Amino acid sequence: MDFMKKSWKGILLCFFIAAPSWYLGQILPVVGGPVFSILIGMIVTGAIRKDDSFRPGITFTSKKILQFAVVLLGFGMNFTDILLKGKQSLPIIITTISTSLIIAFIIHKALKVPEKTSTLIGVGSSICGGSAIAAAAPIIGASDEEIAQSISVIFLFNVAAALTFPTLGSLLGLSDTGFSLFAGTAINDTSSVTAAAAAWDGIHASNTLDGAAIVKLTRTLAIIPISLGLAFLRTRREKNMDSKLSLKKIFPKFILYFVLASIVTTLFHPPIEIIGPIKEFSKFCIIMAMSAIGLNTNIVKLIRTGGKPIIMGFCCWVGIALVSLGVQHIAGYW
Repeated sequence: MDFMKKSWKGILLCFFIAAPSWYLGQILPVVGGPVFSILIGMIVTGAIRKDDSFRPGITFTSKKILQFAVVLLGFGMNFTDILLKGKQSLPIIITTISTSLIIAFIIHKALKVPEKTSTLIGVGSSICGGSAIAAAAPIIGASDEEIAQSISVIFLFNVAAALTFPTLGSLLGLSDTGFSLFAGTAINDTSSVTAAAAAWDGIHASNTLDGAAIVKLTRTLAIIPISLGLAFLRTRREKNMDSKLSLKKIFPKFILYFVLASIVTTLFHPPIEIIGPIKEFSKFCIIMAMSAIGLNTNIVKLIRTGGKPIIMGFCCWVGIALVSLGVQHIAGYW
C-alpha cells in the first residue's frame, strides 16, 4: 500500500503517455510506439519537472516494468521452430552481430563515445533494436538519457532502412529469399523489418514477410548470450573494486525468466490465442517504460551530445548491410 501511495501518479502518467503512443505506433509501424512515447515523455517532462510526487512511479516504470516486458518477450520464442526454420540465416546473423559490436567498439575508442551508449547502440544495431537495448540497459546500469539516445539512433536508421532497402534490393537483383535474409539481418527493429518486407512484397507480388520475420526471431535469440556476456564483463570489472561482488549478485534475473518463458513456449506450444496477447502486452510494457525514460530525459542535452552516437549508428548500419550482402553472395543465396 505504501508503494502504491508513492508510485501511482508516476505509473499512471506513463500509462497515459503509452496508450496514444501505442496507437500511433500501430498507424506508423516504421516509427513505432517506443519512439513516440520517448518524444511525448520528453515534451511532458517540462510540466512535471518540479513535482517530485511523480518520480517514484516513473523510476519504477523505467526499471521494473522494462524488465518485466523483456521477460514477456520470451513467450514469443519457440527455440525449436526458430532454429529449424532460421538455421539458413545463422552464418549471416553471427557475422553481422560480430561486425556491429566490433564497429561500435572501434568508434567508441576513436570518437570517445560514452561506453554505455556505445554498448547499447552496438547491441541494438546487431540484435533487435529496442528489445535488445531494453535487455542490456539494466545489466550495464545505463541511465535513462543513454537509453533514450540509443533508441533514437536506432530509430533513425530503422526508418532509413525500411524506406531504402526494398529499392536497394531490387537494384541489386536480390531474390525473394535473398531479400528476406537481407531485411532480417540488416534492419534492427522488428516493425521496420516487417515494413520493409511488406514493401518488397508489394513491389514484387511475393511473400517474403514470413521468411524475414523468422530470420529476425532467430537473430533475437542472441539477446541471451549477449546479456550473459555483459553481466560477466560487469562482474569482472566491478570485482576489481569490490572483492565481495559476484556474478550471482549482478546476474540479470529477468534474463533467466526470459529464458524460462522461452522454454515454456518451446515445450508446451501455447496456442496463438494465448501467445498473441502476451506479445502485444509485452510491446505495450516496453512503450510504457520508454515513456518513463522520456520523462527522465533532458532533450536539450540529448540533441547537444547526439552527433557522435549518430555517426556510430550509421557506421554499424552500413557495416551490417555490407556484411549481410557479402555473406549471402559467398553462400550463394544471391
